[in-house]
Amino acid sequence: MAKWNWKRYVVGADTNGKSAVLMDEATNVQHNPGIFYRATLWSAAEVPVDNSIEGDRAISITTREPLPGGLLYRALEIPPDTADNAHHIEELRKLNVEVQQKHAPTAEDLARHPSMHRTDTLDCITCVKGEIYLVTDVDERLMRPGDSVIIRGTNHAWSNRSDQPCLLVGCMIDATSR
Repeated sequence: MAKWNWKRYVVGADTNGKSAVLMDEATNVQHNPGIFYRATLWSAAEVPVDNSIEGDRAISITTREPLPGGLLYRALEIPPDTADNAHHIEELRKLNVEVQQKHAPTAEDLARHPSMHRTDTLDCITCVKGEIYLVTDVDERLMRPGDSVIIRGTNHAWSNRSDQPCLLVGCMIDATSR
């Protein structure tokens, strides 16, 4: 269960063509207590996004990455790191299978941090609450509320070394890499 009470408001044109709140709940939520709590807030299979497509475009996404040529907008709550690395690695291994992770972390990646992973996306992520370490292959940076990171299709992990959950919000956009 998330520490914060999340709401998602989707604004679009009503039947009279006037702007209105059409949806007010996060509908696509995945969680694993003690490991993560994630809500996909919106998705699109195309960029530029076609705003004439009706319905909840977040509800059907089950993959870690957006559809080819698309984007995902997510909120992610990460609890403090668990002392049981083997359990953390196993839970994230199961998640990687479930979300069709394209690039499996290596043993070296997992030795660096149990959540190390790579996507074929451009990620634009902001720390909203709490604090967290952004872990790369070679260094780390402590992120606090208001800090943002742009991840360009490379290995990264999130390490919460505090005693409180951290809330990250960001967009993942399909990208090409070398």
